Amino acid sequence: MAGKKLSCLDCGQLNRVPSDRLGAGPKCGTCGAPLMPGRAVEVDARTLARAARVDEVPLVVDFWAPWCGPCRSMAPEFSRAAESLAGEARLVKLNTEAFPAAGAQHGIRGIPTLAAFSGGREVKRRSGAMPAGQIVGWLRGQ
Repeated sequence: MAGKKLSCLDCGQLNRVPSDRLGAGPKCGTCGAPLMPGRAVEVDARTLARAARVDEVPLVVDFWAPWCGPCRSMAPEFSRAAESLAGEARLVKLNTEAFPAAGAQHGIRGIPTLAAFSGGREVKRRSGAMPAGQIVGWLRGQ
């Protein structure tokens, strides 16, 4: 049975999850961390690079910084979107102040910026704060 490759956001281990089990709370075979947490997860640059490269489930990244007012106001909306997209996509946050090289590598010019990755490449991008429903609609192409 073929599955989807997912890197663990905690330990980095590559896992394969059957497609029909993505919404059933799969856990990492190495560390036991949730692979599809249903919440926004803060990641470092290395974890983002690996997940963006190998994940076969959509990965949505919120590039943000703690001093950014719109970023802080969008944070709870991004979390609500993560709950709505549980089992469908993984939503992560990367602090561009803590990891400026990662922001530069991805060409981030303004924050908050959302970038969606699938199959090892960026497939869409949008800047500016959005409510949860708009984030979900944007990702689903509505």
